[in-house]
Amino acid sequence: MNISFENPDKINGQLTLTIEKEDYEKDVEKQLKDYRKKANMPGFRPGMVPMGLIKRQYGEAVKVDVINKLIGEKLYGYVRDNKIQMLGEPLPNEEKQKPVDFKADGPFEFVFDIAVAPEFKAELGEGDTVDYYDIEVDDELVNRQVDMFASRAGHYDKVEDYDPAKNDMLKGDLRELGPDGNAKEDGVVVEGAVLMPEYIKVEEQKNLFDGAKLGSVITFNPKKAYPENDAEITSLLKIDKEKAATMESDFTYLVTEISRFVKAEVNQELFDNVFGKDEVKSEEEFRQKISEGIKAQLATDSDYKFLLDVRKYMEDKVGELQFPDAMLKRVMLKNNEDRGQKFVDDNYAASIVELKWHLIKEQLVADNGIKVDDNDVKNVAKETARIQFAQYGMANVPDEYIEKYASDMLKERKNVDSLVDRAVDVKLIEALKGKVKLNKKSISLDDFNKMMQEK
Repeated sequence: MNISFENPDKINGQLTLTIEKEDYEKDVEKQLKDYRKKANMPGFRPGMVPMGLIKRQYGEAVKVDVINKLIGEKLYGYVRDNKIQMLGEPLPNEEKQKPVDFKADGPFEFVFDIAVAPEFKAELGEGDTVDYYDIEVDDELVNRQVDMFASRAGHYDKVEDYDPAKNDMLKGDLRELGPDGNAKEDGVVVEGAVLMPEYIKVEEQKNLFDGAKLGSVITFNPKKAYPENDAEITSLLKIDKEKAATMESDFTYLVTEISRFVKAEVNQELFDNVFGKDEVKSEEEFRQKISEGIKAQLATDSDYKFLLDVRKYMEDKVGELQFPDAMLKRVMLKNNEDRGQKFVDDNYAASIVELKWHLIKEQLVADNGIKVDDNDVKNVAKETARIQFAQYGMANVPDEYIEKYASDMLKERKNVDSLVDRAVDVKLIEALKGKVKLNKKSISLDDFNKMMQEK
């Protein structure tokens, strides 16, 4: 077997692989013998089919299979051993690859085009300065979190008078009216219909509920109240969407219940509910604990922004890179055959931007000795679980639930790849923060969010 590689312009490689009969014949013979042992043909006992018959029936297919496997092993082995940074996958050369007659004994020549990554050096050190945003945890931010916890632990009280300022929820009986203003025979009737007037889109209809009390009867028109939301009408009147689209009738609404939402008091019961029994003993400790939690969550956002800024800084520092565009477009088309050439034309430029950062990041990871193991990935999964629970106001989730949630995430292959990437990012961020000069900037959360949205 002979392998040669040409790479005159450094980014377009051509690998030629020549396979002789002696390279494949032993494996072909072995596989055919295995076929013979298992062959079940009329007129022959199992394992006694003549080898000539086996060869005629399976010989060429087995040879093709063995040679293809040999090509893959030798090609990728050569790339690995010679440290060729191949992009994508090798493809047969469209000009030099001649038709292969597998009926012959060989030699067989295969010519592959290979896209090679451009050569460059990505380095970061003390002489490099990158912005780092410290998001301020002020009283307003803590107040918002306290209010969220109080709201989540709140409850509804029954009251007798509707107050639109307090976002009261009404419960009552709906009856469809006919053109004469009386209850329509065989009209829509809904008992125990729940309604929150504050969410009615049209002020004229919303104001009809002002001053409502238990026992009040309000006449309103659902179509006028929700002119652009048939789904709301479908839900309220318990009718299908086709009927909701043509529903023009007025309805009476007999108020049978008024519920007012009351936030939980900021007291020991709330402290225990959020952080566990007796973990916090005062409002001051409660606010301090909340502040620490917010700061830990925001540090993740700051780190993410830092990595984005590192990316921009390094892309500018590395400058323009030359890629084997024609070859990469062929690879992209092969991987997206169902989407066609237009998909490649529309998305190639963006893919090159991502490829450039991928190559830069690979070097930064290697230069900083970043390696992740199963434990690192598991820790990222657990942290992701904690953040997701925290978003729902659950700051005191027992470790066994976090552990189970993380384990369930890791059972999904689609999750594992992103968690591995995240684990790499976590270690890379920490390494780079200790390597470059940080231009620290304090910023409010609102301004930080605005900045991220603009990007």
